Amino acid sequence: MPSTTPPAGTADDSAHRRFASGRQFELRRGDALAVITELAAGLRLYSRAGVQLTESYGDADIPPGATGITLAPWANRIEDGVWYLDGKKQQLDITEVSRNNASHGLLRNAPYELVDESEFSVTLEATVFPQHGYPFLVRHRVRYELDAGLELRVSQTLVNDSGSNAPFVLGSHPYLRLGEVPSEDLVLTVKAGTRLVADERLIPRSSAPVDGDFDLAAGARVAGLDLDVAYTDLAYDGGTARHVLTAPDGRSVSLEQDESCAYVHVFVTDGFPGRSKAVAIEPMTGPANAFNSGDGLRWLAPGESFTMNWAITASL
Repeated sequence: MPSTTPPAGTADDSAHRRFASGRQFELRRGDALAVITELAAGLRLYSRAGVQLTESYGDADIPPGATGITLAPWANRIEDGVWYLDGKKQQLDITEVSRNNASHGLLRNAPYELVDESEFSVTLEATVFPQHGYPFLVRHRVRYELDAGLELRVSQTLVNDSGSNAPFVLGSHPYLRLGEVPSEDLVLTVKAGTRLVADERLIPRSSAPVDGDFDLAAGARVAGLDLDVAYTDLAYDGGTARHVLTAPDGRSVSLEQDESCAYVHVFVTDGFPGRSKAVAIEPMTGPANAFNSGDGLRWLAPGESFTMNWAITASL
């Protein structure tokens, strides 16, 4: 089992120690700790009072199951890596060979550069250069902050440096946990009106009202869940949708997303290293295959930018 002990020292220490996920940026405020990686501007760890609130991984590992990475210029999958721009076929690299999809954008394996750093925040940025399948020049900027309430706030901004309109979907891929409580003992609550019905390649083909085993509005024990599904028509309260994992003792950890994120993908897996169950709660501005379906797809004009916001909070 890989170590999930947070890396020691500050970001400067990475000049003397190598990590598979690149330079490590530590944010500390009160009893809160967040570790952000150079690779994919990923969230490697968030904890409060020593209670681990996200899944993590070892120093020599890349993020297993894409844990914590940010996603641009698309989230999830594009079927066969194919979409059409003004009637012309665009062919992206196939990065999910088992399902013949282009998966999780173009920056999953990219290093991000430091743009700004303060005591409680860090901002990283990477560029997507024009290439086959995506002939646009865009920048993805990610800012992490531990706020005064010790909550982890994240903003993801895409900037179009191209001379033409650029399509995009933004997303992130955190896995939440609650310390040493087995994830199967947690109760997952997601309030949504619609789910996307996907085929065996996880490409949405239709939508349906949320019901039966997919209905998590009243909470469902993780032990009984086997999900890899996107939800929309989320229940926003004051502009924020909250998805909650609750322990038997009443403690909870939540993923919050603003109205810029109309979708959330829920993935419950028994394949995460060292964990019998793991729960990914993924905020997204659009679902899988949005470049073809148009669902949630946005276009940035030259010089324009767009920002999505999400957060992880806890009641301990």
